[in-house]
Formats: sequence, structure tokens, C-alpha cells
Amino acid sequence: MNEVSVAVFILTVILTFGVRRLALYLKIVDTPDQGRKRHQRPVALWGGLPIWLAFWGALAYVYFIEPRADMFLLWPVLYALFIASLIYLLLGLADDFWTLSFGIRLPFLVVATLLVAIFAPVEKITNPAGGYFLVDPLLGIGLVFFWLMLTTISVKILDGVDGLATSIGLVGALSIAALTLTTKFYQPNVAYVALSLAAALAGFLVFNLPPARIFLGEAGSLFVGLMLGGLSIMAGSKIATGLLVMAVPVLDLLRVMFVRWRAHQPIFGGDRSHLHFVLIDRGWREWQVLAFLVGLAVLFGWLGLWLQSYQKLVALLLVGVGFLLFAVALSFKSTQSKL
Repeated sequence: MNEVSVAVFILTVILTFGVRRLALYLKIVDTPDQGRKRHQRPVALWGGLPIWLAFWGALAYVYFIEPRADMFLLWPVLYALFIASLIYLLLGLADDFWTLSFGIRLPFLVVATLLVAIFAPVEKITNPAGGYFLVDPLLGIGLVFFWLMLTTISVKILDGVDGLATSIGLVGALSIAALTLTTKFYQPNVAYVALSLAAALAGFLVFNLPPARIFLGEAGSLFVGLMLGGLSIMAGSKIATGLLVMAVPVLDLLRVMFVRWRAHQPIFGGDRSHLHFVLIDRGWREWQVLAFLVGLAVLFGWLGLWLQSYQKLVALLLVGVGFLLFAVALSFKSTQSKL
């Protein structure tokens, strides 16, 4: 497993170098506009392509070259994730090239996500008091669909600060890997998938840390969000653990959607109201924002390894209350600044 992870890391570095050169040659770049995009120079896009190729290369290795018996149960879900991620990839590459409207992209995202939900519905939910609750099949499909859309969009909005979405994805993948290698939840097959994703993200991060030389782009951010959500499902519906790692970006997404809805603005429009942009506009440097938000993800991911189910729910509740108080304070300061 370690050898494969190292190979995936090296392969991603090589592929990212080549894709970056190709994107610059074809002028597939993100150009600064001094609005939401305030980087100093045009930066190559298509960063999702090398991550996608390296990750699925690791899965192809254990499918065609050195099969693992313990992967058998995961293949149906991985087939669905492969097709969905391919749709995401092609859609993202096209968006990076032509800038497609959200209305054009949404049907493809819905169909791809629904495909995974059908193949990997939630069948039971952990009862904090002990045991499980059985879930109706249609409800199970709906829960997975909502969860994957939530993780996908949450990671997508993080790609506004160099290295942030990639780093959060890396923390999430490592958290799932660590959880599935514990004695209680021992799932080395899921750990293999998670470590392969982590290695690909680490290789890409070499070029994506501030100042970034290549961005994830639409294809990369969608893929990372999809796989984080998918790993939580494959690990036995460890959604609470995934939510802990993704707590801040998910809560920030819900906050911004609510604010836009109250203001009668497009819910999925682009602006600088997300937390990472707010911190930068208040004088934080990109490295400080990156360290702060990734540090929170690492802390919550670490807690997810040690807390019991009911304790995770309590932790999520406390994080939610804390973020709500922060949102109220942020709204108050914004109102004061306009007076």
C-alpha cells in the first residue's frame, strides 16, 4: 500500500507538471479580475486531470495487475464513482475552457450524483444510544444524493484560496484512511482507496500551495468533493466523521446560501462572501487563512478518530452553535460598516 501511494504521489507530480504546461500553451488559465480573482497573474487550470488520472491509475492497478480479494465488495460503488467522476471531469474541463453556466452544468451533476446514490444508498444509520436504525431504500438514496451534492459544492467553493480545497481534501482522505485502519473499523480496502486519493492530492499540492502555479479548476474541485463524500459512504456511512472534517466549509456554504436567499440574490452565484474571502478582505494573508482552516479540519478529523457516535453529534452541535455565533457577529460587523 505504501509503495502504491508513493507511486501515485510521483505520478501526480509528473502529470501535473505536464498538464500545467499544456494548459498554459492552450491558454486555459484563470485570469485575475481584481474582484473574486485577485491572484497576481494568469494561472493554469485543468488541475483535476492529473489527480483523476493518478487516482484511477491506482485503482486500475489493483483491478488489472495485482487484484485484491478485499476490494470485491467495493467495486460496484467504485464503478459508479468512476462513471460519475468521468462526467464531472469532462464537464469541468469543458467549463474551464468555455465557462459554462450553472444551469448547463446542474443536470449533469444531478445525474452523475444520482448514479452513485443508487449504487451506494445508506441502508442503516448509527443510533447514538447503540445499534442502528434501518433506512428505507428511497430515503437511503436521497440521503446519499444530498450528502454528495453537499460535499461537492462545499469543496468547490473552497477553491478560492491557493491550496485550500486540495488541503481540506487531503485531510479528509487521511482521516478516513486512519479511521478505517483502526481495530474497531478495520477496512484496509477503503484505506487503500483513501490513501490513493491522499497521495494524488499531496502530489498536486506541490504545485497548488500559495502562490499556486495551477488551480484545481472545476474538474478538480468537483472530483475531490465527490470522492470525499464517496469515501464516507464506503467506510460504512461515516458521514459524521466526514462532516467533522468538512464542518466549517459546509456551515459556511449554508450561511452564504441563506444570506443570498434573504437578499433575493442567486444562491449559487459568485462573490466574496465566503469565510476565506472575508478573512482575506480583513487583512489575513493566504497562508494564514490556509493554516487556520486546514488546522480546524485536522483538529476535527483527529476528534473523529476518538469520539463515539453520540460524542460526534455533540461535537457537530457545538461547532454549529459556534459558527452560528460567528455568522451573527460577522453580519453585525457588516451592518455596522455600512452605517
